[in-house]
Amino acid sequence: MRSTFATVPFYRARWALDGRTAPVLVPGRTGGRAEGASAASVARGHLVDLVPLAGGAAELDPTRGLGAALTFSIGLSPGDIVALLDADAPHPPADLPAGVRGCLLRADDLGGTATTELADAIRRGQRVVAVGSDKELALLGAALPDGVAPLLTRVPHRAADQLDGGPFGVLHDATLGYLGALAGCGRWHLDERSVHVRPTQSGLAFTLLRQHSPRLVDILVPGSDRVDVGRCPRHGTPVLVAAEARGADQ
Repeated sequence: MRSTFATVPFYRARWALDGRTAPVLVPGRTGGRAEGASAASVARGHLVDLVPLAGGAAELDPTRGLGAALTFSIGLSPGDIVALLDADAPHPPADLPAGVRGCLLRADDLGGTATTELADAIRRGQRVVAVGSDKELALLGAALPDGVAPLLTRVPHRAADQLDGGPFGVLHDATLGYLGALAGCGRWHLDERSVHVRPTQSGLAFTLLRQHSPRLVDILVPGSDRVDVGRCPRHGTPVLVAAEARGADQ
């Protein structure tokens, strides 16, 4: 946090105005309803100011964290193919484990060579993991041959206010990327190695711990006012729970 305050123009300006050197309240300051956090829409509108003074990328990567989320949720093995259905993604997922290939599909162009190659891979016994919205996954399934479609592993991505019981799922935000996944215990786990979360009156504020630029610190995720942070009784690690259910899972 000290590094961010010292080197990133966006936070230097916002936090200094509140008399802060970290995204926490100080005596006598309110920080507004978000308690000092920044809305994701505000961050997206100031990407250039989120670049550290030493330089760096000014583009968001909505595919960030997908490899870790899938590894935690369903496990990935060499030879697997991850097909990402995301019209806003600028490139295929780049953080997949060694030996796992990623590709990017568009829901409005599923009758081409890429879909045929996925079908051939499934016939060869390779596992194809498709990630996207429910509608996009259904479109891909319909584009595959009847004997192949049931063998497709479908992992829907969910926003913070869309969490369900699975059996599979990954937590996604268009600004921050992939933040966690549904585990076998039936709870939505956060990727605590790369994501920090704190509650505010307006929702959950997320910080990416391993992204150099653009620096995303204390960002309010849309829909997170309907969930809270709890702790998994089986694994002892942070999970998202419905706000009214937090006490039951702690």
